[in-house]
This record gives sequence, C-alpha cells and structure tokens, in this order.
Amino acid sequence: MGTAGAVTCATVPARAQVTPVVAETHRVAAVCVYVTSSSHAPQRYLDLAAEVGTLIAARGHSLVSGGGDVSGMGAVARSARAGGARTVGVIPELLLRAEVGDRDSDELVIVTDMRARKGEMERRADAFLALPGGLGTLEELLEVWVGRTLGFHAKPVVALDPDGVYAPLRQQVAHLVDLGLVRPAAAASLRWASRAEQALDLLETGLGSLAPQPVTEELLEAGP
Repeated sequence: MGTAGAVTCATVPARAQVTPVVAETHRVAAVCVYVTSSSHAPQRYLDLAAEVGTLIAARGHSLVSGGGDVSGMGAVARSARAGGARTVGVIPELLLRAEVGDRDSDELVIVTDMRARKGEMERRADAFLALPGGLGTLEELLEVWVGRTLGFHAKPVVALDPDGVYAPLRQQVAHLVDLGLVRPAAAASLRWASRAEQALDLLETGLGSLAPQPVTEELLEAGP
C-alpha cells in the first residue's frame, strides 16, 4: 500500500494538556481505529467509539483515525483528546473540502485519495482496532487482516463487536476454512472482542508478536 501524495498539515490546537496516569505494564502504542462515519449510525456505536477513545488515552496510547469529525470517527477522536491522548487524523483532500475534517487533531494528514489514506494510517499505527462500521470499515479491516496473514506486518488486529454486527463475516470465514480456502491460522490472526477493555487487552498482548508465516502458495496467490 503506497503513501505517495501524502501531505502533512500539522495543527496543534490551543487546548489544555491532560496527562493520563498510566501503569507501565504494556508498550505504549499508536492505535489505529476503524469506525463508522455514518450520520445514521445507532447511538450505541457512537458511545462505544467514545469509550474506546477514553480507554486509549487512559492506557497511555495515541490514536490514528480517518481524520473525520463526524459520527463514530469524531467520537473516538474527541474522547481520546479529552483524556490527554495525541490524535492523528488521515483524510483525503476531497473529504476535507466537504468540511468533515477533524481540525482539532494534533496532526491532520491530508492525502490524495483513499488508497493513500489507508497506507498512511497503516504506516503510522502499531495496532489496529475495528469497531462496527460500513463498507469502508470492512475494507480497512480485511486489508490489515490479510496483510498480517501474509507477513507484511506483525501488528495486532482486533475487531470489537459487542452485538454481533460482524457475525456473518465470522461465519463466512469459517465456511472458507471448512472449504480449505483459508488456513485456520489465518482466520485466527484476527482477534475478536465483545467489550472495549477486552479489545485493548488483546491489542496490548499482541504488540510485538510475530506475524503468522505464509506458505509459498499463499504468497503467489496474494490471498489469505
């Protein structure tokens, strides 16, 4: 995934700095959160995003997001900043012109298109957390999941699904495993959580772990 066309626009807002008290029991990381930006998202998913942002800050991590200030994307960023976390947003120029950019981010990275956005978010992140979302969230989750499976990165990937929105995805992947199209180890490289604290625990446990080693056939096929 390339990052060509990325232009960094550093914006440091005049806000009070809050220093979270963190027990040194885990590696401090930049957590990339994939989450809905839909204006029609149920309130429970916005509340979940806010809870995740609060936990990221409380545990001393920083946030990498899609750079929007609406829906779940805005909720996670605002909550992270409120707890003292550094926030980095990555947004395509087209969306910024639509005035949905999170201009309160400590750093707002403006890129040319969606492909550059995904590449820049992956480059800046140490771990990935997917919350309930739509097609964009699903695409982002699948891309980093496959990237870990193929050994392109060793960063932990976790999906937080408190009410089964991703249950059909899990069933589909299990079916592919049964057919021999996906290795069990590849399916297991994505960890699942039903609570926000559990999701952060899984990310912290996975930091620094080795990626599953792909076999030759998978590298040639470029699939999981």
